[in-house]
Amino acid sequence: MARSPSSPSFWRSPLRGPWFTSVLGVVLLGGITVLFVTGLVSYAAYNPGLSPVNDKTPDKGILGFYLFPWPTDPPWLYRFTQGVHVTLGVTLIPVLLAKLWSVVPKLFALPPARSLAHALERISLLLLVGGVLFEFVTGVLNVQLDYVFPGSFYPLHFYGAWVFFAAFVVHVVLRAPTAVRALRTGLREGESASELTSPRSDPPTVSRRGALWLVGGGSLLLFGTTAGQSFDGLRATALLAPHGGADPGSGPGGFQINKTAAYAGIEATETSEEAWRLIVTGRSGTVRLSRADLLRLPLHSSALPIACVEGWSTSDQWWRGVRLRDLAVLAGYDADAVPDVLVESLQRRGAFRRAALRANQVADPRSLLALYANGEPLTPDHGYPARVIVPAAPGVLNTKWVSRMTFGDL
Repeated sequence: MARSPSSPSFWRSPLRGPWFTSVLGVVLLGGITVLFVTGLVSYAAYNPGLSPVNDKTPDKGILGFYLFPWPTDPPWLYRFTQGVHVTLGVTLIPVLLAKLWSVVPKLFALPPARSLAHALERISLLLLVGGVLFEFVTGVLNVQLDYVFPGSFYPLHFYGAWVFFAAFVVHVVLRAPTAVRALRTGLREGESASELTSPRSDPPTVSRRGALWLVGGGSLLLFGTTAGQSFDGLRATALLAPHGGADPGSGPGGFQINKTAAYAGIEATETSEEAWRLIVTGRSGTVRLSRADLLRLPLHSSALPIACVEGWSTSDQWWRGVRLRDLAVLAGYDADAVPDVLVESLQRRGAFRRAALRANQVADPRSLLALYANGEPLTPDHGYPARVIVPAAPGVLNTKWVSRMTFGDL
């Protein structure tokens, strides 16, 4: 019996073979492509080219070639793209693990390189395996709010995605002819020998089709325990999502949150009517507004969801407050030519205690400095005394506990 993993006879499973691996590869080809595109779209939603406070990868260079000003329509855009990204990523985990298991003999094959093309394939395979594990592990940890990895999630996941996808493309190009040939041949009990098939396989206990059904069942189970985080009435089914339980509290403020006032270090004394003031700065100077002052300005309502990078989202909540563009006018700008704005929070710590919004986001009539949610004053955890709400923007850009707004070109 072979004792070395480099020996083909060391691997005894009768399931491994070109057809089984190719079927899994086709699923991952489509799924990972969608993950990569939605991941890039998610990064664009932060408007990293707008201001250094939004840019978590300042050294990205040409990797930011695709970035574009993030729109405000449709208002559920980020809810959709990030919901797809996270839910699909979790759903693909069984497929990924099965694919890695099916090709593990290739990682130990000797000699390391039989030709230049073979060497390129082996290098791409190592980068592919390392990259995909890194991306899926950091992604799952982010969804679970477990930041145990060194550094910030945003640059790690962004740069890792580019390294992984480059290796993925090389691997697809090199292996596509073999995969197409295996799929055309179809499933055969006597599949021809290859570097994936064992020359001394054990007796089968399940067919390859049965193994695929098992993988598919695992993916369906993960889908069913994740997707509910984006739908009202189904959140209790999202067992694998950190927001999968009951909505926090009840009443008008009973919808999802990421950061509580306690976590952000917000003291009740600094948000009281007597202490809190909103500082608005712009072309005409600086204005200090109490919450009572804001309530005397024209108030407007918007029905908008909140969607976060972890994949969870709420349905439309009913917000009421002062339009951002009206505050820009108060700061000395024309209503039809409002600028960007830098929004700062009372929050003591965290990467997004300051966030920048583009002029198109400020100008949208649905963009508010919200004072009410669902007919009641904001709760402390939802940003009392005032928070930003902008259509289609990631949740972290909808700054809570706003203390200062600086209008101008950023």
